[in-house]
Parts: sequence; C-alpha cells; structure tokens
Amino acid sequence: MPELPEVEVVRAGLAPALVGARITGVEVRDERALTRHVARSGMRPGADFEIRLVGREVRSAVRRGKFLWFPLDLADGAIIAHLGMSGQMLLRAPGALRERHERIRLAIDHPQHGELVVVFADQRTFGSLAIDRLVPTPDRAAGGFGDARAVVSAQAAHIARDPLDPAFDDAAFVRALHASRSAVKRVLLDQRVVSGIGNIYADEALWAARVHPETPAQALSVRRVRTLLDEVRLVLGKALAEGGTSFDAQYVNVNGQAGYFTHSLNAYGRGGEPCLRCGGTIRRDAFTNRSSHFCPRCQRRQTPRAKREQR
Repeated sequence: MPELPEVEVVRAGLAPALVGARITGVEVRDERALTRHVARSGMRPGADFEIRLVGREVRSAVRRGKFLWFPLDLADGAIIAHLGMSGQMLLRAPGALRERHERIRLAIDHPQHGELVVVFADQRTFGSLAIDRLVPTPDRAAGGFGDARAVVSAQAAHIARDPLDPAFDDAAFVRALHASRSAVKRVLLDQRVVSGIGNIYADEALWAARVHPETPAQALSVRRVRTLLDEVRLVLGKALAEGGTSFDAQYVNVNGQAGYFTHSLNAYGRGGEPCLRCGGTIRRDAFTNRSSHFCPRCQRRQTPRAKREQR
C-alpha cells in the first residue's frame, strides 16, 4: 500500500496541473471506484459524481497521511482520494489511450498548462474517489500539507497528523506510546496515533532506532520514543526525496515512473540477508497479514522492567 512518501509524491506531481484548473469533463468507467462517494437521493454514484464536478475549479492539492483531497471552488467541497492497495493517479494528454485498470477519467483545463487528463487507475479496486465536505480542524492548524486553511476532508478527519506535519504533537505521541501495552510496531501503524506510516517505513524506522518491533510501546523511555520519532522523520524524508518505494508496477508517480527508495532499504524485504549494521541475519516474521523485518542481534526486545532499570 502506498505510504506517506508515495502519496506525497503523487500530490506534488498533481498540484501544478490541478491547482487553478477547471474540470471540463468526468467519465466514470467503474463505480467501484466511488465506494466512499455518497450520491444524492435517487442518483447513481457515477452520474452524481459527474454532474457535481463538471465546471468546478480546483483550489489546492492537500495530503494528510495517506489521504489526498482537492478543495473545489465550492467553499465546503473537495474531491478526496485514497489510493488503497494499488490506486494510481496519472497525468495524461487529452485523448490518451485508456490505461489498464482505468476507473475514472477527469478532463481539466488549466490557465497555463492547457488541457490535460487525470486518470484514476486501480488494479485491485480498494482505492476510491469521492466528493466530500470540508470540516474545521479541532486544533485550528492547517488540515494537511498543501493548503494553509484550517479545514480537513471529513473522511480524513479521524486520522492523526503525520510526523512531517508542522502541527504534529510530539508530546502527545510520547503519551500515546506510554499508554499502550501493544507492540510498538502496531502503534506506529495505528493511523489514529500517527498517520502515513505503513509496514515498510515502520520496519525501517525501528531498525534505525534499534527497537524490536514487538517491544511493548510503554516499555520505551521518553528518550527512546523521541529517538524513534526522529528516525521515522528521517526515513520518511529520505524516501520522499527518492520518490518513494516501488516493488512492482502498482506504485508510480503521476507520470508513471517508479520510486527508487527500494535501493536504500536496510530491513524491509531483506529477510535472510546480513544486517548492514552488525552483520547479524535479518529476520522475517509474520505480522498480522504482513511481515516484520528486523535484526534480532541489534534490535533487542525490551520489557517494562528493562525500561525502569534504564531510567
């Protein structure tokens, strides 16, 4: 699933073409891509989506965690996008051939860039687009990256801010970990605590911080939690600079190009290989419906007792 760096790469790629553009046409080829869209009474989702968007102007391109939204010239409306497991948003020339797994196509006209097409393609159909309302942020800070207004898409309002957000509350993050008996990796993946982190970057940050993924979150000292948060930010920032992580053709930027952070991975996907730090063997363990990758030699599991002794 695309994580924060991949979604931010898509947002940054779409912004120059979308912001200030007018939507001139909408074609919904598969209504499964509108599972989050609430149509007006008596209307099919596809028809409602098309009618409500044609003629609208896009004001900005915003991201929080793994969610994207595009506020419209209607004061309280936006297009919200979630890429799911395999969703792609691609920029194409007018009249471009259909993409494989194309679900929705938006024709736009930008005052500087002219006519373009935005394609939403999704192989596994877990992603979606919708028209959503904007609601005020409780902390009165910007709702997400890309727009200074203190509003957030209602469908994304339940998730926490991400670690690269200037309004992210470090102290609240420390408190959340110390209140949790869950494994620290589970907490990192909980979008209600911190958004944008998925399996790849959780494994990478935990490796960098020398923290075992199954260490109880409350067993970490304040210092170690802050070190972990620093490593999360470093890993996300580096992945963002390298265009994200691509293991297959399902994650690409708006031009269809793959990211290359795969070459910088220290733990994820390296099960059975030597640890680049200590020479131990990277272990791959089952983790819910995914896997955890870590070095048991230099990522020792910590207990609450060890935490007290450390202090």
